Amino acid sequence: MHVILIAGGWSDERDVSLSGARKIRSALDELGHDVTFFDPADDFHNLLSIARNADFAFINLHGTPGEDGLIQAVLDKAGCPYQGAGPAASYLALNKAAAKEVFEANGIKTPDWQLITPTQGRETALQLPLPVFVKPDKGGSSLGMSLVRTAEEFPAALDKVFAMCQSALVETFIPGVELTCGILGNQALPLIMITPRDGSDFFDYENKYAADGAEEICPAPVDETLSSSIQEQMLTAHAALGLTGYSRGDFIATADGQTYLLEVNTLPGMTPTSLLPRAAAHVGYSFTELIGELIRLGLEGRE
Repeated sequence: MHVILIAGGWSDERDVSLSGARKIRSALDELGHDVTFFDPADDFHNLLSIARNADFAFINLHGTPGEDGLIQAVLDKAGCPYQGAGPAASYLALNKAAAKEVFEANGIKTPDWQLITPTQGRETALQLPLPVFVKPDKGGSSLGMSLVRTAEEFPAALDKVFAMCQSALVETFIPGVELTCGILGNQALPLIMITPRDGSDFFDYENKYAADGAEEICPAPVDETLSSSIQEQMLTAHAALGLTGYSRGDFIATADGQTYLLEVNTLPGMTPTSLLPRAAAHVGYSFTELIGELIRLGLEGRE
């Protein structure tokens, strides 16, 4: 097949996208596909015409464009199939506040939250007890995130978000263990437990992408009841958001066994240190086989 590998873009996560694309390109070559690399930042105005002449598009974009559904919408217009969620589901999942509404409507616990926009003013009163996380409402890789422990730190955390995003999500800090759960097709993959090696309170950008930034244990050393509960919640969230193909959700599990879904990623990372490929490997998928399966699922979902 003629496959367009779409990566790069203009978000703050461009470098992560390009890093993953190199490994994906090798897998596509190994699978025998004719690959054309496409970076929307360089040639966006030709995407529609290029997609019309391709058999499949493999999207490895993070943030916007990509996770916001823009690229998927153009590919739909071109009649070019791709892996993962469609435009509406992509946008819904990327918007953390909207996704939390969906989680809560489907009986999935998520930390208490507050959405703040610049029109409300940077002096907007904090409605949640400290400490809180302040993060961009749309974005990933923990970019722009702050852990606010005192009221004095709150305005600066908002300024940090508003410098890169038009809305800020404020979320109650819940101490516990971070667990991530991937979905592949209709299967929930084994959980991975994530512990930053530097002892920080959250899995930040450096910990996520440094070669030795965090200890990631797969399968996570948690009891079967907790593991099954998170997998069921992730399957519910995946379906409720309207996702297809694959996704990955981040959870916090507290010492007393409560679990909270933080967010769902519709284009999980594909770097050498990424989580979904690691979980898929545990159930028997090599990286190349995983790419092949995502293509199969993408074609199947858009026949």
